[in-house]
Amino acid sequence: MAIFKFVVNGELVTITKWEDVPNEFEHVIAFLPDMPEPEGEDGEHTEEQHEELSLWNTRLQELMEKERASSM
Repeated sequence: MAIFKFVVNGELVTITKWEDVPNEFEHVIAFLPDMPEPEGEDGEHTEEQHEELSLWNTRLQELMEKERASSM
């Protein structure tokens, strides 16, 4: 299960679905997305899974940008 924790209006909020991540928050406390189990024939992640995994880095970077913007 994914876990995303934020400080929103001074309170700790825990989210388990990416779709529920708030648009406005003060701080990112935890960013633990669900990682797919390797499904490739060679026991590795498939190309589709690698694409999904790369999205999480992009999403984390976007959250960090929002956090920096909110502290200015």
